[in-house]
Amino acid sequence: MLSDNCRISWGKRKPFMLGGAAATSLAYMFLAWIREIIGGIFGLFGVDSDSHTVKITIIVIAVIWIYVLDVAVNTVQASIRAFIVDCAPSHQQEAANSMASRLVGVGNIIGYIAGGIDLPKYVWWFGGSQFKDLCAIASIALCSSVILSVIVIKERNPQLDGRPATDRPGLLSFFVKIFAAIKRLPPQVSKVCIVQFAAWIGFFPMLFYTSSYIGEIYVEPFLEENPHMTPEELDELYERATRVGTFALLIFAITSLATNVLLPFFIDPTYDNNPVVANAPGEAPGLLGSSVPDSKSFLARLVIPGFTLRRAWMLSEILFAGVMFCTVLVRTVEAATALIGLLGITWALALWAPWAIISAEISRRDILYRARKQQMRSLARGEQLDIADSDDGLLDDDESRLQADEAEPDQAGVILGIHNMAIASPQFIATLGSSIIFRIFQKPRGVPGDHSIAIVLASGGFFALIAAYFIHRISEDTSIPVAAVYAVEQGDPINSRPSTSHSKRSIDRPRVSLEQATVARNSSFGAGLEY
Repeated sequence: MLSDNCRISWGKRKPFMLGGAAATSLAYMFLAWIREIIGGIFGLFGVDSDSHTVKITIIVIAVIWIYVLDVAVNTVQASIRAFIVDCAPSHQQEAANSMASRLVGVGNIIGYIAGGIDLPKYVWWFGGSQFKDLCAIASIALCSSVILSVIVIKERNPQLDGRPATDRPGLLSFFVKIFAAIKRLPPQVSKVCIVQFAAWIGFFPMLFYTSSYIGEIYVEPFLEENPHMTPEELDELYERATRVGTFALLIFAITSLATNVLLPFFIDPTYDNNPVVANAPGEAPGLLGSSVPDSKSFLARLVIPGFTLRRAWMLSEILFAGVMFCTVLVRTVEAATALIGLLGITWALALWAPWAIISAEISRRDILYRARKQQMRSLARGEQLDIADSDDGLLDDDESRLQADEAEPDQAGVILGIHNMAIASPQFIATLGSSIIFRIFQKPRGVPGDHSIAIVLASGGFFALIAAYFIHRISEDTSIPVAAVYAVEQGDPINSRPSTSHSKRSIDRPRVSLEQATVARNSSFGAGLEY
């Protein structure tokens, strides 16, 4: 909400991206060096750094800084997603979010590989421990990539939008505005949030307990063979199990990246807002892209007709449910690793589909709103508008289209913030449910036959099926009236007609530029995939 109301000339998302990146890096480095920092401060007063008081203080302050880190990470993540919505044109929202999910996959793989390398041996100057080196590498990667984006990408000057519609809210007013924004969410966004709420009840245990699940399967035969291991032997066994579980996560990340790279070639784009036109009064509207010569490239031939992003997302949730149900049956590390690898397909769609759908809807509503404002300005200037003879008739025939007296729609910041709430809130439910299952089924450490984690994972599969049902209800119609596109891009009044003409020429005027936009959309989508 603060970024939506920001009016700094160089962008309303960039300050929060930079601030969030700086705060995240600060929290990382503070956590990495917290023993030295707190020990040094107490040492100034003559307190032994190994004393019980110092150790308790380190734990308490570390917990506080983990919360700081959580806030900072969410700030930079939400700002970057809103940055994509604001800066990518409406016909590239699906492609832009696809590319973002690919780069997330690259980062995951680099992170898992870095975690498996003995970093102090190679980058000892960052610190004497694996954790210090990882924090330093993560901070450098985050800050450098954010600074690069801020420098290279030009954000629209928010001062052109005038003053914010609302004053700076107090705490109570803030929550009132948040709940009001939840109530007026666009139907498309609301459906995505419901999907995310159900899906993340299943996702959270999978992300949190995957390595432990693989580890429990790994240690099972050793515990059956020798049920009376010493604590030192158990520590060594579970340390090996952790490395085996980390390898499964690496396979998971590689599968996710491969899906993000290859799957867009076969997806039939539906959320890259297509202008809709009608060739003559009384004719059904059609996609403007249909008037472009049909010269399909090799990439265009790979697209599977009807295999849309929504359907791919739905199938991935069904796959997720099937894999989760199988976790209670698997008893070998190889089979369990293969199951976790399959989940990378679902994770790839989870990083792409909801963001693409929400981004397309935000972009579409923003175009319609600005087009309506342009129409109202034309009316205020007393210009003649031929609404009755409109060939399009597209600005008033849909309940989701903005009315003349409607307030400005919520911007990307607050909508993506609510979407983040839909992701974070079910994690409390998942944690509570997992705790109950562990309380009932979990066995003490070192005792064979513990399948409690598999039961937790299988329980998440039921919520994935619920998510798949709600994905089925998401609409794939994201078309925009051609007049709205033309008015926003050119600044001309909506449905404006010469007072003496009611012919087909009224839509010929924007057709050339819109055909060029459609060609650009198609070519840029393919170029992005090739890249």
